[in-house]
Amino acid sequence: MKEMEFPGLAGVLVGHAGDDRAATGCTVVLCEGGATAGVDVRGGAPGTRETDLLNPVNLVDKIHAVCLAGGSAFGLDAASGVMRFLDERGMGFDVGVAKVPIVCGAVLFDLAVGDPGVRPDAEMGYRACLQASDGPPIQGSVGAGTGATVGKAMGMARAMKGGLGCAGLEVGDLRVGALVAVNCLGDVVDPETGGRLAGLRTRDGGSLEDSEVALAERGGEAGDLFAGNTSLGVVITNAAMTKAGASKVASMAHDGFARSMRPAHTLVDGDTIFALSVGDVPFDRNAVGFLAAKVVGMAVVSAVMNARTLAGVPARSDLFGDRGREGT
Repeated sequence: MKEMEFPGLAGVLVGHAGDDRAATGCTVVLCEGGATAGVDVRGGAPGTRETDLLNPVNLVDKIHAVCLAGGSAFGLDAASGVMRFLDERGMGFDVGVAKVPIVCGAVLFDLAVGDPGVRPDAEMGYRACLQASDGPPIQGSVGAGTGATVGKAMGMARAMKGGLGCAGLEVGDLRVGALVAVNCLGDVVDPETGGRLAGLRTRDGGSLEDSEVALAERGGEAGDLFAGNTSLGVVITNAAMTKAGASKVASMAHDGFARSMRPAHTLVDGDTIFALSVGDVPFDRNAVGFLAAKVVGMAVVSAVMNARTLAGVPARSDLFGDRGREGT
């Protein structure tokens, strides 16, 4: 098994666009030849687009892009720009009189940082497509991860920067990659070591507390935790899959969230993972699923390790950069 930053798969392009001042952005995954896709929405506060059509009983077999964005429900507009980009290039589902691009999407809540009046829109989605390439994606505080934050159990004043991360694995001819925007309520931990990497800071800001303990101790006095949450992911593989198989892989990939974010899938997170197949490599679906979970966890770690301080929210690299990946 070989680790890589992100697997290069034919016809898969990734692009980002964002606004650092407003602390928001979007990320697009374009699939030039179409992709068999599935989705699993686990969080209690999701904002999604075109997820129902990924149900195996429904008509459309392939999608052409996934758009991840900040801006809460406002950010769903970014997918309209992706549709325009694809339409101009004649890509989409052929309905006889036109080709309709199938663009799935999901959004995270980043309105509590930066300028809440600026949200990803169609122009930003289009710009992300123009920036898309088949090279290793830029990571950190970019795209959908621009305004992402973590560790908000006690409010934004003690939060840290999340971000956009990616990772990949290669096993023989099989490649499995993940791209994740990390914006969780709780902490990020390294699945391999158990070390806490980012999350709820102590009052003096010098170290980290356990968000789960803090939430449990608050009990019925938890108050309003809707300070800006939801983590989003896209798993991409060259394994041959049906829509049903892709949906199962998306489901198993959520284990990567559970291993690396604590807690995950809360009522104030809209955690969503898409799984895309763009190849025909025969491989056991169970193996693809557990590899997907592994790369998702790796991508979550990469997101916070590459994040930078933005909009007054400190990143791990500035607070604890000299303490390595063993946690703080």
